[in-house]
Amino acid sequence: MDAPGSNSMKLVLPWGIALALLAGLIAVYTGGKSKETELALLQRENLHLARLRAENEGLKGIQVEAAELDRLRKENEELHRLRNEVRQMREEKRQLVKPGQPAQPAAAPGKTDATSQQQLQQQLQQLLAENERLRAENQQFQQVRVEAEANACANNLRIIDAAKAQWALENKKPAGAPVSAQDIQPYLRNNALPACPQGGAYTLNALGTPPTCSIAGHVLAPQ
Repeated sequence: MDAPGSNSMKLVLPWGIALALLAGLIAVYTGGKSKETELALLQRENLHLARLRAENEGLKGIQVEAAELDRLRKENEELHRLRNEVRQMREEKRQLVKPGQPAQPAAAPGKTDATSQQQLQQQLQQLLAENERLRAENQQFQQVRVEAEANACANNLRIIDAAKAQWALENKKPAGAPVSAQDIQPYLRNNALPACPQGGAYTLNALGTPPTCSIAGHVLAPQ
């Protein structure tokens, strides 16, 4: 015959084991949820850092391009000044070669006129050469400006794409889900979409599809 204490142990032991297993399951579940929360936080921080990195890279590129544009703009202004000088020199040359113009009271007026015309022609040739050089640099200026605007637009698209990814993560949205400007505004600087420098219109597209610009050549380059 079993003692009363032995019967009590037999009844308590299964419950104790069950409670221990339950406590272990709760600990495992809690630990798993905690890891999921930490992972989501890390992913959110990673997306935020990616957006900031894109903004910083864009600002650095814009600063370099702005300096180059400023240099070329000054040379373009010099081009216009030299063009005016060329026109003035041509007018002076026409005045010198007008028929019936009284001779200068010099010892050798024919030789003096020839020398003046030769000097004027040399100056004219120099100005024309400088004009051509600045014309080429002006074309380079226009090309650099177009490339700078395309790079700035690509950076805007990169920022929009990062905002879409962060919104999808925090709201648990699947690929293919539609996205509106209002959805991603909290993840953008000043709560507003950036503007294309050439006035293009941005299309956000669904999750998993990069945003696009209406200007040809303004595309989000693959990472």
